[in-house]
Amino acid sequence: MGWSECLGRCLVWLRADPLRWSERLKRVSEWTGRSIAWLLLPMVGVTFLVVILRYVFDLGWIWMQESVIWIHAAVFMLAAAYTLKRDEHVRVDIFYRKLDERRRAWIDVAGTLLLLLPMMAFLLVVSLDYVDVSWRISEGSREAGGLPYPFVPLLKTLIPVTAGLVMLEGIANLLRDVARLRAGRDPGDDAGRS
Repeated sequence: MGWSECLGRCLVWLRADPLRWSERLKRVSEWTGRSIAWLLLPMVGVTFLVVILRYVFDLGWIWMQESVIWIHAAVFMLAAAYTLKRDEHVRVDIFYRKLDERRRAWIDVAGTLLLLLPMMAFLLVVSLDYVDVSWRISEGSREAGGLPYPFVPLLKTLIPVTAGLVMLEGIANLLRDVARLRAGRDPGDDAGRS
């Protein structure tokens, strides 16, 4: 089976039931968001330990402080798709909430096609070389006593992973919005963004 035949079959499946595919893709964001949330516990624990060691025992290690920053960065990046799924990104909403469902769907489709997907595709493509170089040179922390190799390349690897996860969620939202437009009603009443 060639690429064109495979793509044709996928498009037929998508057209047949876009909401089902949207929900399948949304499960990835849901699982990622719920899983990554557990990183907040060690982040809080290490932060507490850093404060106690510094102010009670006058001790401190740069690698411990860096680990807090890096765990926060990992949570922030990997939870981006989950946040998009829950529609909880910061939004300047002057007109959107006053619009009917059909106009909201059109705005969501336009925003996804013109802004979200191209930006995430750009981030994905541009970050690949950045990540590759980091792995090839066995990059470590710039700080003396900071986290050793492979922590820097692992963190940088999360950049294209984040772009890919946000793209998947954007496609899921796009499928949902297209179904909403085709149906003339809000299928989100049944499936929802959450």
